[in-house]
Amino acid sequence: MAFYKDLTKKKMTRKDHLRAESKWEEEGARYRRSTAKADEQRRENQRADARRPGGRPAFRGEKPPVPREQAERPAPRQEKPAERKAAPRADVRREEALLPENLLSGRNPIREPIKSGRDIEKLLVAKGDLSGTAREIVAMARERHIPIQTVERSRLDEITRNHQGMLAFASAYRYYDVEDMLRDAEEKGEPPFLVILDGVTDPQNLGAVIRTAACVGAHGVIVPERRAAGLTPSAVKASAGAVETVKVARVTNLNRTLEMLKEKGVWLYAADMEGEDYRTVNFSGPMALIVGAEGEGVSRLVLENSDYKVSLPMKGGVGSLNASVAAGILLYAAMTGRG
Repeated sequence: MAFYKDLTKKKMTRKDHLRAESKWEEEGARYRRSTAKADEQRRENQRADARRPGGRPAFRGEKPPVPREQAERPAPRQEKPAERKAAPRADVRREEALLPENLLSGRNPIREPIKSGRDIEKLLVAKGDLSGTAREIVAMARERHIPIQTVERSRLDEITRNHQGMLAFASAYRYYDVEDMLRDAEEKGEPPFLVILDGVTDPQNLGAVIRTAACVGAHGVIVPERRAAGLTPSAVKASAGAVETVKVARVTNLNRTLEMLKEKGVWLYAADMEGEDYRTVNFSGPMALIVGAEGEGVSRLVLENSDYKVSLPMKGGVGSLNASVAAGILLYAAMTGRG
């Protein structure tokens, strides 16, 4: 600095020291102000670059000089959002775990699979008035008995931004009819041996039951269309490949299916805590084992339609078994009784 050079040429007095100290503080304050202004301008330029398509600067190399008036202009104050977005719900996180090929987003990608007869697990539709295309897709889904759920648009945004007001989750494997299972049993010359799950919503349990059904030689697994797990990728993975050999049917009305099976001569065995000890039950002949959800058990109407109630003895402090574990015990008991 110039004034320091002048001071070094002569002997400095106390007054000179005080003057030098004051000049140094003034120079330091000026330097800090200019540095802060330059830093603010650099951050503003970076924010402007990030808003451009691709996030690339408009010029190569050094940025062009900024006019003094623009550099000294304070940055616009950003409004604080009204409220923070809520964290994604647990069921949304489970849906995000599905494989990408099972997630259908947009109206045309959903309409074409429904037209072609592909199995759809669930259709999510945003609340609000439906336009012509969306109304057509919902009508087609209702004709094919696809579960439809109306949700807030923000929930669809949490899964994917490109949804056009609706999302669908396709099945990982195709479903069969109950008649296909009965036909397989007839072709093999065996009495029908089926498994029915009533209200089991955990895909892991469904996959484990399918795997056990393959091990005991069952001809198929039947699940209801609503309030039950379907053939999601999680269920297919838990089956460890058994879904390739065991047919799975999804029915609209479970009680109507039970009536049809009884007309075909199939005996229905429902797992229930008030039933007969499974070790004394005769499982020979055409049969279907019904297992309910853990804790809730088999529903009342299904119990009333069943021919027999079988139970597993419980000696410990726990009141019920996991659905797939209970099904495994009863299925192996049935396989032993069938010979």
